Amino acid sequence: MKKDKLIFELLEDEQQRQEEGLELIASENFVSKQVMEAAGSAATNKYAEGLPGKRYYGGCQIVDEIETIAIERAKQLFNAEWVNVQPHSGAQANAAVMLACLQPGDKILGFDLSHGGHLTHGSAVNFSGKLYQPFFYGVKKETGLIDYDHLKAVALQEKPKLIICGASAYSRDWDYAFIRQVADEVGALVLADISHPAGLIARGLLTDPLPYCHIVTTTTHKTLRGPRGGMIMLGKDFDNPWGLKTPKGEVKKMSALLDAAVFPGTQGGPLEHIIAAKAVAFHEALSDGYMKYVLQVKLNAQAIAKALLSLGYEIVSGGTDNHLILIDLRNKNISGKAAENALVQADITVNKNMVPFDDKSPFVTSGIRIGTAAVTTRGMKEKEMEQIAQLIDEVVKNLEDEHSLKKIRKNVHALTEKFPLYK
Repeated sequence: MKKDKLIFELLEDEQQRQEEGLELIASENFVSKQVMEAAGSAATNKYAEGLPGKRYYGGCQIVDEIETIAIERAKQLFNAEWVNVQPHSGAQANAAVMLACLQPGDKILGFDLSHGGHLTHGSAVNFSGKLYQPFFYGVKKETGLIDYDHLKAVALQEKPKLIICGASAYSRDWDYAFIRQVADEVGALVLADISHPAGLIARGLLTDPLPYCHIVTTTTHKTLRGPRGGMIMLGKDFDNPWGLKTPKGEVKKMSALLDAAVFPGTQGGPLEHIIAAKAVAFHEALSDGYMKYVLQVKLNAQAIAKALLSLGYEIVSGGTDNHLILIDLRNKNISGKAAENALVQADITVNKNMVPFDDKSPFVTSGIRIGTAAVTTRGMKEKEMEQIAQLIDEVVKNLEDEHSLKKIRKNVHALTEKFPLYK
């Protein structure tokens, strides 16, 4: 068969882009060679609808073992009683949870997208905002921290069936215990979406939501440093609150409802090659080396935040507890879009991002979001974070100066050359 020269040349270009540039998008990371190898393995050929031992296809004996190992490793990593590793993404995991727990039109309470939340937490353009009746809480303008009093007030007034905590652009830890207290008061379930900080939570560097939240979802990339995918977890399985029963009259467990919501509720065949890669990533995340990695991720985020603050940048909430920071550029009189475009020209990849109480559209924004997961994977430490902050500042000061941006790009390449992706 003739090789698809066009696509493989583009893949080589993408590999070069990743190797030469500084990847600062908070939701991205670099997987290991063995994770990549598993993701590109023969398991991609296998259909395996159902669960291990309960498939709708023959020939699943090997992928059953692979998926079972992935489940057991995830349980160990997060100290969870039940895990489903089949969701294709974090969005699919959240969709399955809502299908299992809600009826169309039910009220949900989520973190406002414009304050750092996620599309699947009730945004009007997303299934979560179209199928369900969304209400929102946000951050305090003066501190950039979650307004828990407002969260409670909205919950008491609206009495949602599901309260969602978690974010895509919030740099601080969460008070899951308080949210659970509020949920118990109004009779709601709590979903924690830990897609961004999952790796830090798994190794004890942030508050663990599993003892407090009924259901936990996550992606398996980002700080977990696995393949692109999703996962649903229960700290402890429990009887469903609606008293739904099996044909034998037994009360169905929440795990059974969630399994059914993944398949056949929202997905068909699971991606067993990606599940194999998830299993490898969980094995890596249980190692001492990974523990050192996530510690450095957090140190690096704090270091780059400190450096940028010293250069006169405004950081929403004043700093970070996790792997990311959200920069408000309004005091620099530039938009997030303009900053992102100029930084890309210097081979520094970030994403424009709305900041709380933004006065610009989502297509322009007043901020940029930065994360340290990917550069830490390369081996960079606090010293390099200070250099990166300086490089970002040089770009911001020379947004439309092509000569300066080319010079900065050369400095970026000189830095990344010292930290090869795959040695």
